[in-house]
Amino acid sequence: MTSSLGDISYVLPDQRFEKAIGLFNTGQWYSAHDAFEELWHESDYPERSTLQGLLQIAVAQFHLQQGNKNGATILYGEGLGRLKKIGSPDLGLDIEKLCECVNQRLLLLQKHEDPDRYATPYIHKRK
Repeated sequence: MTSSLGDISYVLPDQRFEKAIGLFNTGQWYSAHDAFEELWHESDYPERSTLQGLLQIAVAQFHLQQGNKNGATILYGEGLGRLKKIGSPDLGLDIEKLCECVNQRLLLLQKHEDPDRYATPYIHKRK
């Protein structure tokens, strides 16, 4: 199941996409990573970049649960880079709001402070 460049129609109605978002938003980080990864394997650019950014943020959260702050820091940075990449589609999501949250948590980690001082990442739909 692949899409043509710029066509995100296959992702939005795909129930697996909705499930991945639900897993992410309920803090089931590893399962969310797996769900986004399944879609990522089946996608083409530019959607592939957005999906990879989402799965990297999910696994960053998993690393935090496991106490691996270095791994979380690296994956937050990589995920943000992909989500902010010019041409990465938003897939109907409020990517800007998610990036702001992740960026704040990343800054706290870089200062060796507790990232939980800021909200947990949550994927909102674009209005």
